[in-house]
Amino acid sequence: MRNIYLDNSATTRVCRAAAEKAMEIMTDNYGNPSSLHSMGLRAEHAVNEARKTIAASLSVQPEEIIFTSGGTEGNNTAVFGAAHALRRRGNRIVTTAIEHSSVLEAMQQLEKEGFEVIYLMPDETGCIHREELRKAITKDTILVSIMAVNNELGSIQPLDGVRRILTAAGSPALFHVDAVQAYMKMPLRPQKYGIDLLTVSGHKIHAPKGVGALYIRKGTRILPLHFGGMQEKKLRPGTEAVPLIAAMGEAVRCYDKQEYTSIQALNLLFRQKLQEVDGILFNSDENCLPYIINISLPGLRSETLLHFLAERQIFVSSGSACAKGHKSHVLQAMRYDPRRTDSAIRISFSDENIAEDADIIVNNLKIAVSTLARS
Repeated sequence: MRNIYLDNSATTRVCRAAAEKAMEIMTDNYGNPSSLHSMGLRAEHAVNEARKTIAASLSVQPEEIIFTSGGTEGNNTAVFGAAHALRRRGNRIVTTAIEHSSVLEAMQQLEKEGFEVIYLMPDETGCIHREELRKAITKDTILVSIMAVNNELGSIQPLDGVRRILTAAGSPALFHVDAVQAYMKMPLRPQKYGIDLLTVSGHKIHAPKGVGALYIRKGTRILPLHFGGMQEKKLRPGTEAVPLIAAMGEAVRCYDKQEYTSIQALNLLFRQKLQEVDGILFNSDENCLPYIINISLPGLRSETLLHFLAERQIFVSSGSACAKGHKSHVLQAMRYDPRRTDSAIRISFSDENIAEDADIIVNNLKIAVSTLARS
């Protein structure tokens, strides 16, 4: 039986073109991009070509892109870098209660340093209301950090209008967006939304793990987390991971721009089929990004369901992979009943999934409902 991999929001299979590009860099074009000889220049060229590709995918300038090790480092660089750079102009930070842990835990650390952090709560669809954001932002607000798409639900957050709210409040705040789950899956134009800092990651889009990028709007000043070299404008010093960077550029180049339509159709099919499962509840509403469906089967624990399906070569998630099985802070923030929260699983798609996968997972969920003991 083939694997039914439905955990693509955790990570994706590396596409062949990206893997081949990484191998080429590791075994042929393996110079240090800071070296001044011809092999170093060739490696530098590979980095610059990837930078241009990623910049073009966001309609920004190549010099506005720095490379990181992934979403967590990108989010930490943006959040700490912005807060520390603007500390003299205010002390207030606004974020949401449903951010990825790499943002939430950074915020908790900033609170220990004396910053005031406001956590906006979502509605029943997992979205933040603009009016709540408007109330939270004051002239002392120095940073607003809101994810583009929630990694557990797929709920799309209202990024448009944030810049206008900041301007109206007379706030000097930088606007950061964690776009890890949104990148290449929906239009992202930082300039359109007045975004100053935007985080993306490679392994969600068929590039290898260990590489990502941070958009920093021209003229934006943040402080570095690391020291020790001139690379990446001294914001991310150290020898660049050229094989991973070049592979990410290749994955972006090869990404199917028409994929959204097919994923949308697959999401609809899954929703129709999943309704056949007794007691199922949908935590992701129909306005969520179609790459994610979060469901609950109250009375059946998430971990039990996950292992039951994995034994049948069906791979899903019980929430964010970074949470390591802990209860979903996203569903708790939505004030869901504990039985619903404890039974949530996330199904997430890529272009490798097919219609047949819907029948297979639904049939196995029906078996689970009829055979597993409910708590």
